[in-house]
Amino acid sequence: MAASSAQTPKNHLATFADLLRIPEAERRHEILDGEIVQRLMPGGEHGDTHSGVLISLGGFRRQTGGPDRPGGWRILITPTVRLSAHQVVEPDLAGWRLARMPERPSGYPLTLRPDWVCEIMCDSDARRRDGLLKRRIYADHGVPHYWLVDTERERLQVLRLGEFGYEEVLDVDRGQRVRAEPFDAMELAVGVLFGDDPE
Repeated sequence: MAASSAQTPKNHLATFADLLRIPEAERRHEILDGEIVQRLMPGGEHGDTHSGVLISLGGFRRQTGGPDRPGGWRILITPTVRLSAHQVVEPDLAGWRLARMPERPSGYPLTLRPDWVCEIMCDSDARRRDGLLKRRIYADHGVPHYWLVDTERERLQVLRLGEFGYEEVLDVDRGQRVRAEPFDAMELAVGVLFGDDPE
């Protein structure tokens, strides 16, 4: 279960400086709405799905594209991103279009808002945090695309930012093949996210 750190007094909105006070070896935390929240240690299903997403999007992680490898993105694993003073997130995966991040990222934390984030949910606590709290935070900060990957239900939910928050574009299970925004230049076999062999 995600737990608040005792280092964040109730009347104090945490900032990145507070995060840095946590010893680096123990720093698996985010700041959500000014509260330091400890991230869960990922289990096997989480790690396997993480790999599946990277495998599925591998063709986008390059400078130039082609018919089978569209390119155009920088995709990072668990980057620390400061969205604002009291919102410092560590999404499972985040992507930036090369037009917005032409150079390799540097520094800690990153401060450029991602163009896409992906959270991998393995239990009900993660569903509440990622599906409700972080969904609002990402929308409030203008992240255009948000994927929620549910390892237990073996489902992919694809959201696009609209005028009033995120709108659902896709909600699909492992047996389907889809074109999932913003990576719709290539077809995605959803089962690869959950351990199926790539075709």
